[in-house]
Amino acid sequence: MDVSLVLGLLIGIGLLIGSIVVQGPLGAFWDLSSVMITIGGSIAALMVNFPLAELARIWAIFKIALANQEHDPHEIIETLVRFAEVSRREGLLALEERSQELDDPFLQKGIQLVVDGTDPELVRSILEFELAYMEERHDVGRQMFEQLGAYSPAFGMIGTLIGLIMMLQQLDDPSSLGGGMAVALSTTLYGVVLANLVFLPIAGKLKIKSDKEILIKEIMIEGILSIRAGENPRIVEEKLKAFLPRYRIIAHGETYEQVVEEVRTSA
Repeated sequence: MDVSLVLGLLIGIGLLIGSIVVQGPLGAFWDLSSVMITIGGSIAALMVNFPLAELARIWAIFKIALANQEHDPHEIIETLVRFAEVSRREGLLALEERSQELDDPFLQKGIQLVVDGTDPELVRSILEFELAYMEERHDVGRQMFEQLGAYSPAFGMIGTLIGLIMMLQQLDDPSSLGGGMAVALSTTLYGVVLANLVFLPIAGKLKIKSDKEILIKEIMIEGILSIRAGENPRIVEEKLKAFLPRYRIIAHGETYEQVVEEVRTSA
């Protein structure tokens, strides 16, 4: 489980509820009409924008954002270097049995292509095509949450307009203005909170996870082609380690200057 995502949601929700309770009753901020307008309207707009086949994946996409199952680039590099050593020592055919033990279908497929003697350019073309398809699939999932982040404040404003219209129609009865005011303000609140605490942060989390997975696959492609070319395992290792600073920038938010400075200091 991704601790930062869960912890961020819990802290955000907790602070909002706490600030409300300090000022007054929590029930004053609940309005069913506002929920229907904001959440129902956002989901309806999403259905208009995306086909049902893609919408059916939204829960699975959320679970991906929630999960913490990621490949360690160091382990991937170690695996590829080990395969390069076996290839140099025993030949490419010796990799076939070992490839069956891999738990990553992408890496397993690449090694199998190499074992089958596939032309290097064709190997690269096949793997990069599959990588592009994966990236496109990730983009669609992320876009759904980005669109929800755009729709929810918009429907919050629609709810505000509905509430104001209700108020204007009831100006002759001051006692009934409360309902219209509640809808007017609650929908805007719901829309802004959902967009900035839930939907857009999840979209950002999916972007980071996607970038890391794409980089891992690029490491795999480069390692597979190096094995196919019969390169020295030490050269393969150094070549693949060149990807690690970029991975740190993506995964940990470090700047390029920080990574370069740490490498220079350690050297």
